[in-house]
Amino acid sequence: MLGFIVAIVAGFLTPHLVAPVAVPLVKVLEPHIKIDPVETRLIAFMIAMLLAGIAAALLTSGTAFWVVFGGILGYFGTRIVELIKKQIDARKDPE
Repeated sequence: MLGFIVAIVAGFLTPHLVAPVAVPLVKVLEPHIKIDPVETRLIAFMIAMLLAGIAAALLTSGTAFWVVFGGILGYFGTRIVELIKKQIDARKDPE
């Protein structure tokens, strides 16, 4: 369970990892591997999931499925909450 929670936090923090972590890594890798600019955020997500997986392994908490699922929920968490709010508001306000 703790690994799942760590993965949710890691997924949520992915946008904040782009500038300090992913961009320098892309600069190091670019002479060797072609990386599109849109892939920088994906690299940040991969790093976040790698860290969440290591944390889950160290805490002996969570399987790979729950770590990945938690990361996805964390990454899309704000969008999911907004969707749920829209659905609730649509039920309250029938037009």
